[in-house]
Amino acid sequence: MQVDGSSVIQAPRPRVWALLQDPAVLARCVPGMQELVPDGQGGYTALMNVAVGPVKGTFKGKVKISDEVPPERMTLSVEAKAPTGVVTAVGQLTLSELEDGTTRVDWAGEPKLMGMIASLAGRLIGGISKQQADIFFTRLNTEAQKEAQA
Repeated sequence: MQVDGSSVIQAPRPRVWALLQDPAVLARCVPGMQELVPDGQGGYTALMNVAVGPVKGTFKGKVKISDEVPPERMTLSVEAKAPTGVVTAVGQLTLSELEDGTTRVDWAGEPKLMGMIASLAGRLIGGISKQQADIFFTRLNTEAQKEAQA
């Protein structure tokens, strides 16, 4: 299932790009993220609490950033495992600088569920993915505004 959307961040594109490269910022912005540690290979190991419909669990996984064209676009790949199943997703982020100095982030992705989580919550994944993206970009905008005030 393909999901997509866009959000406007109240900061210039280079600043938004820098925030998206900062593991501490990402850890604060990703819903349920408990730990995000650089793995030395251009990615991160992650520990996150995930709730997809009635299924909840702590997932261990990897996040990889690729196809980077600073400060324009990147691809994120996520694979996370728990006893209840596996969540994978590949998504693209494209950053566009707007005339007012803000940045529009267009995103598109394809989340996939496997295991018990797929059988119990598979049909909910589209709506949940959009909801989680909205939370992420709201938090990213807050981070951008904190930095601007500092």
